[in-house]
Amino acid sequence: MTLRIHQTRSRANPGGMDVTKVLGEDVLPFRSRKPAWFKVPRPGSPKYRELSKTITDEGLHTVCQEAACPNIGDCWDRGTATFMILGDTCTRRCGFCNVKTGKPTWNDPLEPLRVARSVARMGLRHAVITSVDRDDLPDYGASVWCGVIRSIRMQAPQTKIECLTPDFRGEEMPLAKVIAERPDVFNHNLEVVPRLYPVARRGSKWKRSLRVLSNALEMGEGEVATKSGLMVGLGETHEELVDAFGQMREAGVQILTVGQYLRPTERHLPVVRYWHPEEFEALERAAYDLGFEHVAAGPLVRSSYHADEHVQQDRPGIGPLAIKA
Repeated sequence: MTLRIHQTRSRANPGGMDVTKVLGEDVLPFRSRKPAWFKVPRPGSPKYRELSKTITDEGLHTVCQEAACPNIGDCWDRGTATFMILGDTCTRRCGFCNVKTGKPTWNDPLEPLRVARSVARMGLRHAVITSVDRDDLPDYGASVWCGVIRSIRMQAPQTKIECLTPDFRGEEMPLAKVIAERPDVFNHNLEVVPRLYPVARRGSKWKRSLRVLSNALEMGEGEVATKSGLMVGLGETHEELVDAFGQMREAGVQILTVGQYLRPTERHLPVVRYWHPEEFEALERAAYDLGFEHVAAGPLVRSSYHADEHVQQDRPGIGPLAIKA
């Protein structure tokens, strides 16, 4: 009889593996000083406090809070937020993500209506909706996604809707249901270059995620823009990223975001290095050369950061910063 050794589900050492075999030995300590370009004003403006109260009162979740996004002050001051549906507990355990993981218990039939009511009250011109992975549900949460899109269309018909979805385990029917509701933008993040998937995205597959994006483009029949994002800072090279960009273009991705990975806690994957803003500019040029319609690349860029600027809008934004955009 063989002895089964339990391996912890640590994000920093997924499956008990030694991540330095993939990332290399030269990683930055958690307490290391970040470069000056990461300094952002502390959130606390009147608009920020107003949105914070609205979200709390409605009992909603935002990825801005759950993922400890550094842009929360800027985005909320613009009057934009990324709503996270299907609860705050994810069934996967990506090495970079700060969202809580475990066995979800969230089940709120009125969530689509409450999200739509908040979008309408906030007067958003562009609403970004995302969710945790719900591999525990028969349709992986697709029916809730459909309910949210329909509810926003009813309560805020002028609002552009961007869906940032999981991969639905690669199954086409849940994806088809979401695309049939015709969101303006379908976003599914590839997150890291293919080589880093065993470390950063256990439970996900690069080719499967590419297939999700290409299927979304085909199902959308030209009415739904496709978008994806990558992170840097985990030991990838410029060449690996450009190759990944090329595969994304072959899959039909039209909008690309590239940002720096920031380690949320000591229990997450370490940062190998911080990319300089000039390196992001080089990535942006390379992406445009490959034919992307819109590219946002920078240290603080996140998938939903200034998402309203990634597609053409029919009306101006709100908030003191949005007026200038």
